[in-house]
Amino acid sequence: CVLPAPDGVPLADAALLGCAVLTGYGAVHHSARVREGETVAVFGVGGVGLAALQSARIAGAATIVAVDVSPEKEELARAAGATEYVVASDTTARQIRALTGKQGVDVAVECVGRASTIRTAWESTRRGGRTTVVGIGGKEEKVTFNALEIFHWGRSLAGCVYGNSAPARDLPVLAGHIRSGAFDLGALVTERITLDGIPAAFDTMLAGKGGRALVTF
Repeated sequence: CVLPAPDGVPLADAALLGCAVLTGYGAVHHSARVREGETVAVFGVGGVGLAALQSARIAGAATIVAVDVSPEKEELARAAGATEYVVASDTTARQIRALTGKQGVDVAVECVGRASTIRTAWESTRRGGRTTVVGIGGKEEKVTFNALEIFHWGRSLAGCVYGNSAPARDLPVLAGHIRSGAFDLGALVTERITLDGIPAAFDTMLAGKGGRALVTF
């Protein structure tokens, strides 16, 4: 799948369109189908999560809750469109319900891929709401539900690969958002490094810091 870089998009920053942006954008617009005025929670404020936050803002979400284990990412999340920030804990679902009138969000987007986070995203979704799993978990990560709660809550749980995106269709739309300033592509990049900086960038990622590191050479 090779497509020309859209006009008006900085060439280096366009590297993010290959995965992080299309995945987060597609999860919000194609999988979760966020509508204007809805409430959204995004779990995981990395490159994909930041793209999902910006996409929820573009979709017109009324309340956008960002969730991450790192308190240091709050400023980054709010710049991407989060109206609320929650540091992940055992009470995350309860906090999100409190922020949304004790109902839960209309849509939860999980960008981590851990069983515990998927379960929390589900519990943070209102009755009849939609939980979309974007994060890639391992086979050993088991998520359990009992039969009664599936009936009682009426929520939908769906996975999506690459945000259910079609690059040929979605890239021109994204390029329009970037050119208009609605989507800030550069805001996803928290450091620009050379090839020599890759080991340190992995350390930063594992420490839960920053957004995307962009390798230029």
